[in-house]
Amino acid sequence: MALRALVTGGAGFIGSHVADALIAAGYGVTVLDDFSSGKRENVPAAAEVAELDVRDADAAALVRDGGFDVVCHLAAQIDVRKSVTDPVADASRNVLGALNLLEAVRAAPSRPRFVFSSTGGAVYGDQEPPPSAESQAKDPESPYGIAKLAVEYYLSYYGRVHGIEAVALRYANVYGPRQDPRGEAGVVAIFCRRLLEREPLVVFGDGLQTRDYVYVGDVARANVLAARAALPAARRLDDRAYNIGTGVPTSVLGLAAAMQRAAGVNGAITHAPARQGEQLRSFVDVRKAGSGLGWAPEVSLDVGVRLTLDWFRRAQDG
Repeated sequence: MALRALVTGGAGFIGSHVADALIAAGYGVTVLDDFSSGKRENVPAAAEVAELDVRDADAAALVRDGGFDVVCHLAAQIDVRKSVTDPVADASRNVLGALNLLEAVRAAPSRPRFVFSSTGGAVYGDQEPPPSAESQAKDPESPYGIAKLAVEYYLSYYGRVHGIEAVALRYANVYGPRQDPRGEAGVVAIFCRRLLEREPLVVFGDGLQTRDYVYVGDVARANVLAARAALPAARRLDDRAYNIGTGVPTSVLGLAAAMQRAAGVNGAITHAPARQGEQLRSFVDVRKAGSGLGWAPEVSLDVGVRLTLDWFRRAQDG
């Protein structure tokens, strides 16, 4: 009998790639999405679809009664700036939504594993110099990071007290095909659109802030591995948490240069005011994911931005 997976947010950028990877690995996949930001064309043809909000009773019933082996939870409010302007709405979706599903997992006869998409930048903050290891002190700079960290504490609790197998994947800055250039979170997608339309690249602040840019295909592969890997005992917060990134810091100006090389252009760069709540330095130590999940990044930044730019070019032409 085929393994079954539920991917929340599976019509979104990262979630749709996770759904693709699980199908390729032999899972029967159901995508749960409210389509507030996800796109129907992102959903794999082989996946079943449940149009639900993760906070709803019907979503909990699906998790409880669906006979799933794993729930990959990617549905979220992902915009740091929106979390700053409306932290209540951010917590409603990102904390209460996750709790609704965790309670359903606890009640489910199949006891599915819960793979949570956390953040490898926003949970650590700027207090200690990167690269950030999983055991590093955590002091988020935004409500978004606070909400993600709160859910991780719940995962640790549910693991210790209720025996739930829960994994937190702390993503660095994910980029790749299907990312929405109209949002605020995806600088690579935004730069792709501007390069293809011959517009200046807009950099917030001085552009020297660093990020760890990880290709979405590598992130999707991490989810598949996390669905199957042997897990350590659930004792403390970080025991079942894994950074998913490259371990390589890249400034925003450095990213702009790499993308200009990939596009074969040398366009203008303009600067805008720095954004509230934005970290100055962020990249992660990924060695634990290697030893614990058998995962390592495979796609370099130069290759990844070229693949991404090619996808955006095809989408524009099509």
